[in-house]
Amino acid sequence: MMRLLYNAGIQVYQFLIWVVSFRNPKAKKWLSGRKNLFERLQTELVPGKGLLWFHVSSLGEFEQARPVIEGVKKHFPGYRILLTFFSPSGYELRKDYPLADYVCYLPLDTPRNAKKFLDIVKPDKVFFVKYEFWFNFLTELKKREIPTYLFSALFRPSQFFFKPWGKWFRKAFSAYTHIFVQNKSSWDILHKFKFENVSINGDTRLDRVAQIAMAAADLPKLEKFCGTKQVIVAGSTWPEDEALFLNYVNVCVHPIKFVVAPHEVNEKSLERITTALKRSYVLYSSDSKPEELNHADVLIVDGYGYLVSVYRYAKIAYIGGGFTTGIHSILEPAVYGMPVVFGPDYHKFHEALEMLRLGAAHSIANYEELFLLFESYLTDPDKLAIESHSASQYVESNRGATEQIVRYFFKE
Repeated sequence: MMRLLYNAGIQVYQFLIWVVSFRNPKAKKWLSGRKNLFERLQTELVPGKGLLWFHVSSLGEFEQARPVIEGVKKHFPGYRILLTFFSPSGYELRKDYPLADYVCYLPLDTPRNAKKFLDIVKPDKVFFVKYEFWFNFLTELKKREIPTYLFSALFRPSQFFFKPWGKWFRKAFSAYTHIFVQNKSSWDILHKFKFENVSINGDTRLDRVAQIAMAAADLPKLEKFCGTKQVIVAGSTWPEDEALFLNYVNVCVHPIKFVVAPHEVNEKSLERITTALKRSYVLYSSDSKPEELNHADVLIVDGYGYLVSVYRYAKIAYIGGGFTTGIHSILEPAVYGMPVVFGPDYHKFHEALEMLRLGAAHSIANYEELFLLFESYLTDPDKLAIESHSASQYVESNRGATEQIVRYFFKE
């Protein structure tokens, strides 16, 4: 009965996407990207021996899969890679990923699609990332005895398949040859339900952000803007974040500089920020002279792709999303060794919980808390140094998941 409801729900989901697609460009891409998918696979993909299938939901999960894919290609270059995405936001940005031999969308999780997809692809091994639990695909993979792995996974007691009515779905977990989880609480709940093929391995994103940090580009314009002063960066901000952060910028009396990088870069967001500022500012894209950069108090990053490199110039990072959608990546600044600050919506993020526990991060609920925290950093260098060291230690002590995973996958 529950399986029938699941399959019906999948069909309803597709119908709703179709309805929304008339007004929503993302939904339209979700549908158009799957059109004639099987025909394209049959024409363009060479199936069978030596093919590894990696599936990710979107861009964040791709960044977790990426170091594993690169590890496989480095140590086992003979393997070919099929990379599938569920979301257009990931597919559109990484459809030309050079280490993948073929990139496409995941077909909708119906029994027919799962059988047809696997009939065409015939993968040697399959790798899912974090939260990818597709009942029909897992069921079909188990029937065909195809080795299937889940890594960088997180589990919580609140997830429906750990409820009494989720037992039917939980059976599909037996398709996983091995499950690599990020933390002990995930390990505990799986063992509670008698899953033994589980190990604590951490999060491969830590390896990825370390790679990114080592390859981060120098930004001469940032260097001229920063000079010798300390810098606080607010990254991936939403309006709710900016209301607090820019208020502090306007009243701060310390000789420091600020960088603001909104999550959405458009005319509306830039106008919102510049209107709120009472300090001198400059846009990153502007053709500013060195003296203008030097005298400005605030630099606004009005483009995409710079933020990872921007963090290297900071001493403190404020991460947006904690008052709206959930916090954005706190590992990108942490890898440079700085404390991170964010809003109250962080509880689903393992790295946030760990960094809070270690004193390398702080959550604020209002402007008063943000003001007091920033003032404590800027008036107590020892506090800032201790928490910066804690952030560095967290990243360093949790690196290495990728190597362990690749070694396990191919130990035979």
